[in-house]
Amino acid sequence: MATGDDSALIWTRPEPGTRRPKFTRDQIASTALAIADTEGFAAVSMRRIASELGAGTMTLYYYVRTKDELVALMDDAIMGEVLIPADEFPAHWYDALAAVAERTWDVLMRHPWALQSLQNAPAGPNAMRHFEQSLAALADTGLDPAAKFALIATVDDYVHGNVLRAAEFRTTVDAPVDEEMIENAIRFAEAQYATGEFPNTQALFGDKDPRDVFPHLIGDTSERDRFRHGLSMVLDGAARRLKLSPPDH
Repeated sequence: MATGDDSALIWTRPEPGTRRPKFTRDQIASTALAIADTEGFAAVSMRRIASELGAGTMTLYYYVRTKDELVALMDDAIMGEVLIPADEFPAHWYDALAAVAERTWDVLMRHPWALQSLQNAPAGPNAMRHFEQSLAALADTGLDPAAKFALIATVDDYVHGNVLRAAEFRTTVDAPVDEEMIENAIRFAEAQYATGEFPNTQALFGDKDPRDVFPHLIGDTSERDRFRHGLSMVLDGAARRLKLSPPDH
């Protein structure tokens, strides 16, 4: 049974102080992430984690009191993956913010379920370190605090949106193709073009089958290439709007 202030964040309590603890919070979080990555977040439970670790379920409550605390540990473990080693952190604001963004994208693409499943997790030590790195990227720009926060939030919004869109696209690609539904959708679109309300959409596709046009619009690029292209548009726009120096490259 839990004792003390159950509302206090798990980070405010030291890990169990036995001389040789059988498990650690990091080990529990890592196991939970592995389950979520392979089977989805819904499969994560204290019972399931205990089974993977070869422990009794009640034993784990000695380390983690509630499901909310488990979620907090999982979120902070992911944020730990996002951190860039100090000796790899770029000096220029543009390159540094791009590195933080791409590192975040890499991690979230490995754990695409996390954005929605862990969104209510409280900020832990690694989340604070991640935010500190983002601020460090802009430390020499001369921007005021509000502008720094707005730029970091804008980049985060782009990264998170790109990950969610990529996850949706993967789901669509993996789904069985319903040719009848596609044909019906094309006929519906053609009927809408005839109303004259969609001249720009019609011009985009012309008289061609949309299935032939979409690959041309996307181009022969990878998910990472498309992410980097969009990120450069965000950062280039920020540089012009905020009058920040561009990178040398």
